Amino acid sequence: MTLTRTSVPALKRGVRRHFDKARNTQVLMAPERVIMLDDVGDAIVSECDAVSSVEEITLRLSARFATPAENIEGDVLAFLQELLDKGLIQS
Repeated sequence: MTLTRTSVPALKRGVRRHFDKARNTQVLMAPERVIMLDDVGDAIVSECDAVSSVEEITLRLSARFATPAENIEGDVLAFLQELLDKGLIQS
């Protein structure tokens, strides 16, 4: 499956965002896996609410980081596609 601007991403059941004190960073916790998130990845994941489309997420991140949406849309889609391919999100 390929994500588009109209896809509505959500964390899959059993996957959660968590602050790991030992690593001092946000992580995605999934059964038998921990994915470390950098600040940008965490910002994207934090917007995956099962209600907002990729386009809406991109617009919110654009406002939050004061950058044009067209400059970050490809990166947002690519990151979310990677999470989808790894089975961490659904659309």
